[in-house]
Amino acid sequence: MCRGLLQGDFEPIIPLSVCSVTGQIYTQDVIVDTGFNGWLSLPPSIIAELGLIWKRRGRAILGDGRECIFNVCEAVVLWDAAILTIPLDEADSEPLIGMSLMEGYQLTVQAIEGGRVELNKLNAV
Repeated sequence: MCRGLLQGDFEPIIPLSVCSVTGQIYTQDVIVDTGFNGWLSLPPSIIAELGLIWKRRGRAILGDGRECIFNVCEAVVLWDAAILTIPLDEADSEPLIGMSLMEGYQLTVQAIEGGRVELNKLNAV
């Protein structure tokens, strides 16, 4: 289970731990974004601080229809007590967690200021 809070402008926020290339663990608050089908996005400044290495370019169609080209790194994250290696998209935005990382989980959000945000693993059918 992953837990967080509904903050600010009703943004669902959860903490996520990401490993640097030296093995240090950094915990970063990320916005749960159900409109983002990727895994995780971080701004260039955090990617540089973690020392993550560029792997390839990615391409996406934004909500307004524009096409976007971006850098993709590989990151090691601690997700629901498991260590995962995932693609990480570089984006000049707030850190976002996307639907690919949340696959197999149920998202529950209490839509009140300070409400609970929970991601619970679904049982395999």
